[in-house]
Amino acid sequence: MTEQSILHTPTTIHTMALKNRMAVAPMTRTSASADGLATDDMARYYARFARGGYALVITEGTYPDLLHSQGYLYQPGIASTAQADAWRKVVDAVHAEGGKIVMQLMHAGALSQGNHWRGDNIAPSAVQPVGTQMGFYRGEGPYPFPREMTRDEIGQVKEAFATAAGHARAAGFDGVEIHGANGYLLDQFLTSYTNERTDQYGGSTLNRVRLLVEVGQAVRRQVGDDFTVGMRISQGKVNDYEHKWAGAEDDAKCIFESLAGAGLDYLHTTEYDAAAPAFGDGESLAALAARYGRLPVIANGQLGEYDKAAALVERGDAAVVTLGKTALANPDWPQRVARAAPIAEFDYALLQPLANIKESELAA
Repeated sequence: MTEQSILHTPTTIHTMALKNRMAVAPMTRTSASADGLATDDMARYYARFARGGYALVITEGTYPDLLHSQGYLYQPGIASTAQADAWRKVVDAVHAEGGKIVMQLMHAGALSQGNHWRGDNIAPSAVQPVGTQMGFYRGEGPYPFPREMTRDEIGQVKEAFATAAGHARAAGFDGVEIHGANGYLLDQFLTSYTNERTDQYGGSTLNRVRLLVEVGQAVRRQVGDDFTVGMRISQGKVNDYEHKWAGAEDDAKCIFESLAGAGLDYLHTTEYDAAAPAFGDGESLAALAARYGRLPVIANGQLGEYDKAAALVERGDAAVVTLGKTALANPDWPQRVARAAPIAEFDYALLQPLANIKESELAA
């Protein structure tokens, strides 16, 4: 392994010049204050990845309003000036270690299982979410039954994402990533069985992707052209891991071509296995995003094996790879692979009894 290996080569995504192609995936750690303020521990936690050689750190999903967007108790927000100001120490800590940092903006919608601000859940349609709440995020039992959003509330969500993106830019972030994946609100609009609307946001795939496009456009208008904006997309969900788009590649084409016109600078695809075919055989979701979206792709999913991750980049299916559990076990993974050092296995005990940041993750 040498510093000239493909994952150690630099790249640029819009305004972000990255020193290599290795990044940390967004992972919910529920370690903010009760009212959503980023903490000193969070600054130390994120900085450790940058110190370990990752070019880019994408934050955990961060809620954009003080209404219905929060998904988990002790999740950070960026809905207010106070919340934005609290993130500055995190941004400064990552920058001090030579890394870039992108804020992921997330509205939980029907999957909210803990909200400091409100007690009711909203969704595209009044549909009971499948599955059960996650215990390591302080949830228990079925998800609450949501109510269908009004058109005014859809407008409020678009405004909230845009305003939060402005807060992120003011706090010094290098970009924002809109969370359109994993079963949260925007993905609930995209998913046929959670979206029973009969207006312009429901029905066809083109209608169901409309809100994702409009949120991307609203964020772009807010932050201007000289700031990086991406979107995360998946098929599977935290409460329905094996879900696949019913229209297979036709859906992928519609979704990624639509998002290409939304003012985005990259697409971040996440699958259980980023290199596996998206629909039984054929190309991976990352490859389909690159082909139909015509934007740089960040790929996530079981890429902790260097050769596998490098092959994805070499094929042109992705420009950057993100690591989740592998990064938690190896906050210095880029440095380890450069010197062919052993890679530690992830220990699920780290997420028990809660998935909050542990003291062991703050070591120098």
